[in-house]
Amino acid sequence: MLDYLTLQGSTENPTFMTILFTVLLSFVLSSAIAFTYQKTTRYIKVPVDFLQSIILVSIVAAMVMQAIGDSLARGLGMLGALAIIRFRTTLRTPRNMVFTFASLAAGIACGVYGFVIGITGTLGFCAAAFILRFSPMSKMSDLMGVLKFQVPKSSNELGELEAILNTFCSKYTKIRYQISTPKLKENEEQREKRIDYEYHIKLHDKQDGKSLDSALSKLETLESLKINFEVFPENV
Repeated sequence: MLDYLTLQGSTENPTFMTILFTVLLSFVLSSAIAFTYQKTTRYIKVPVDFLQSIILVSIVAAMVMQAIGDSLARGLGMLGALAIIRFRTTLRTPRNMVFTFASLAAGIACGVYGFVIGITGTLGFCAAAFILRFSPMSKMSDLMGVLKFQVPKSSNELGELEAILNTFCSKYTKIRYQISTPKLKENEEQREKRIDYEYHIKLHDKQDGKSLDSALSKLETLESLKINFEVFPENV
């Protein structure tokens, strides 16, 4: 029978059973973190390499911490060895980085024989990830997009346009305002100057896109109306 107290107290000269238990526990905890990531991420396609990295990095961290032990010299030597390696891989989002650090933390906890800390921390982290996945902070029903249009300089419908934006958008910001003079063809009279507008908008609900387009299309002086919507999946 595996004696937990023996595992906790054998940090200087770990036995084979202690090392084996540490590696297996690191694998189990990091697998739980990888499973949590797979079930809570918003991405449809999850990179298999990233999931495997989450699992394997925990085992590597445990091995490193066991190899260093309480030796300062080993720690400095390991630091110098790792400094030679340059990690140039970029993670897609800060959330991916957090999951990688969580797996590293689980491996480090196991490597220094803090098994209770590793188990409790991993369970707490996974539970928090699932709670956030189904919380309002993970809501993705809002659509953000770009609104572009052109109006004559004498148009007085901008007030009505912004009233429409207030109705269908939770937020909107004017990011471009440009006055242009239309190019004249041969024997053509001078035409009125035009103003190009560009807004960043955020809808109350994804169903408001068609309603917004219909309301703006009723404004007579609006020309070259374009609305591009996109769901930004980084609020996960």
